[in-house]
Amino acid sequence: MADANVPWRVAVVAGEHSGDRLGADLIKALRSRTPRAITFMGVGGPAMEAAGVRSLFPLDEIAVMGPVAIAKRLPLLLRRGRESVAAVLAFEPDVLVLIDAPEFTHRVAQRVRRAAPQIATVKYVSPSVWAWRPGRAKAMRPYIDHLLALLPFEPDAHARLGGPACTYVGHPLSTQVDRLRAIDPAPLASRLGLRDEATPILVLPGSRMSEASRLLAPFGETIARLSETHGPLEVLIPAVPRLREIIAHETASWPARAHLLEGDDDKFASFRLAQAALAASGTVTLELAAAGTPMVVAYKVERWTGPIFRWLITAPSAVLANLVLGRNAFPEFIQEDCTPAKLTPALAALLNPGDALDAQRAALDEIPDRLKLPDGANPSATAADVVLDMLKRRSGGVA
Repeated sequence: MADANVPWRVAVVAGEHSGDRLGADLIKALRSRTPRAITFMGVGGPAMEAAGVRSLFPLDEIAVMGPVAIAKRLPLLLRRGRESVAAVLAFEPDVLVLIDAPEFTHRVAQRVRRAAPQIATVKYVSPSVWAWRPGRAKAMRPYIDHLLALLPFEPDAHARLGGPACTYVGHPLSTQVDRLRAIDPAPLASRLGLRDEATPILVLPGSRMSEASRLLAPFGETIARLSETHGPLEVLIPAVPRLREIIAHETASWPARAHLLEGDDDKFASFRLAQAALAASGTVTLELAAAGTPMVVAYKVERWTGPIFRWLITAPSAVLANLVLGRNAFPEFIQEDCTPAKLTPALAALLNPGDALDAQRAALDEIPDRLKLPDGANPSATAADVVLDMLKRRSGGVA
């Protein structure tokens, strides 16, 4: 019989800054939901360090995205992967939790499983197997014991595709819907000096340089056309610091005044202030839906990769909010459809009363119930309960 006085050992390896926050919340929830001591180690950033887990190395060294960035840092990534595996094996955890960054964390999981198959492995945040490369679901089964999903449709997707056992633990936004929709945008409007006669429009060209560089031109032309037909606009652009320079340069010639915003407070206030959003496909569409903001969504990849991109995508929509709803309520314009000629009328339809706006508002009203867990459960606590169940089973049910 296992000794309840012996601390459980949990390794947490996060590969991105979003994963660092998830990891920190999971660590705190695990400690609060059991009287038994738990010893942690792993890879993370400032949030996990504040939760008491010192990272093996700086998270920024592995938090890279895109094939070019990965290729440039490949030798370091491979070395950090080997070091992570060695540290996990030396720690001998009861459970290994891997968060985000499948290119890095899955390789760690595979090597740990080969060397120590007795270590239970949990993956927090499912890869988008429902959108592209569905074979990845079944491929994970040999080295992932349980998936913690952020999106409500993902457990069914993994069951259909033959993936690992999967539990919907809730998206971090699921507990923020009421707060986001209660934000008063008036202070932001006053601070920016927005004109009463102008319509505030959100423009969200993406958080990566490659995304923004491809979308700013069609988005700018769309704003120009809309200014001619609709009247004066005030453009609100929440921008990550690394993109401020390129966005400021591109928007300087736009006919509508562009306001570059920083920080989550201004970002979510702008979501409530804007009448509609023109957004790159990505997590921000779910944030917009949670905030209740009507939207038009677009995305472009390099021209030569366009046919491959369309061939790989298997989901009925590229918009997370549509996938959560189970229907395509928010219009999307992908690749060759991402043109000002198509974006302008779609966005214009959201600036005046009518069927398009009514349909989006009805869809936005459904989002809170789609995201929330039963009985208002907390995502981190729900994730922690899955991990605790695995820990208990490994110790013969001893808590």
